[in-house]
Amino acid sequence: MDIFAITPASPKSLWFLTIVCVLLVVILMALLYTAYSSRNSRVAIDNERIKLVGDFWGREIPFKLIDIPGARIMDISGNTDYTPKRRTFATSLPGYASGWFRLRSGEKALVYLTNRHNVVYLPTSDGYSLLLSVEEPERFITTLQNYYANEGE
Repeated sequence: MDIFAITPASPKSLWFLTIVCVLLVVILMALLYTAYSSRNSRVAIDNERIKLVGDFWGREIPFKLIDIPGARIMDISGNTDYTPKRRTFATSLPGYASGWFRLRSGEKALVYLTNRHNVVYLPTSDGYSLLLSVEEPERFITTLQNYYANEGE
């Protein structure tokens, strides 16, 4: 029996496989970070701003941009004008939505939603609103109002 070796592939195929593997690792890390964030996101209030922590969409928003008197608690579990309709740059999993959405009303919103029954709605003067699923929505709004009232002093 005579045996003939197959000519080895060019190094291009190894580079291609390396790139695919790196992309898969990056995607896996992003999914793991999203899974972690879905259980550990939070909102911090300090003297001048609120800070959204978690996921890729966290940011600091100064009180001067938030219409704190317009804050309210709502149930968006049905088809209301405040229900997120279309993701524009967001993460959306069953039971967890975060990032930028368009609401049914057409309004742009930054959302952190896990429960759609007691959602804090905060309009801003920056062309978007916030929809947040905080654990104690009444206390959150009261605390926000107290910080805002004390900021003017």
